Amino acid sequence: MKLPVSAHTSRPWRIHELTRDFRVEDVWSLPTPGAPDDFPRLVTLIASGRPFRNSSTATRGLWAIRQTAGRLLGLDAPQAGPGGSVASLRDRLTADLREATGPHVRAAMFSSLYLLDDEWAGELANRTVHAVLHVGWVEDGADGYLGQMTILTRPNGLSGAGYMAAIRPFRQMIVYPAAIREIERYWKAL
Repeated sequence: MKLPVSAHTSRPWRIHELTRDFRVEDVWSLPTPGAPDDFPRLVTLIASGRPFRNSSTATRGLWAIRQTAGRLLGLDAPQAGPGGSVASLRDRLTADLREATGPHVRAAMFSSLYLLDDEWAGELANRTVHAVLHVGWVEDGADGYLGQMTILTRPNGLSGAGYMAAIRPFRQMIVYPAAIREIERYWKAL
């Protein structure tokens, strides 16, 4: 279920320290009911990239189009990534976050920044956008917990802002709902 931006901004997440110049694009509740100590399972699932790769035909088609466009236009060239033309958020990590490393996400194109007991973040950067995938573990109000997934972005120039505006309806109506259904399916199978 899509949540208001305040569902992310009202929480004392550590990611706020790193992303003051980023915009919250999307916040989603994940159908992953669990206990306080189940968060590592969710991070492992997200980090595997399976829910994003195995989504709907429409989502796979959109990813294929994006990857082809990225290759043809050089949007994803290594020099465009974190540490290249865009400074990595790793440079902003405090000492304690630097030591809180988590699983490395390659399948979903994000590089892990840190992993805490209830919070994980990864980043990606290309010629259009610097983005953060943030996953938190929040109380559900019924003695349990659920995952919460947030996407934060900082577009690179006018082309990046245009790109983010152009893909917004696809993200919100196709990509994330399909991925969340897959997250639920995998979560139930774990």
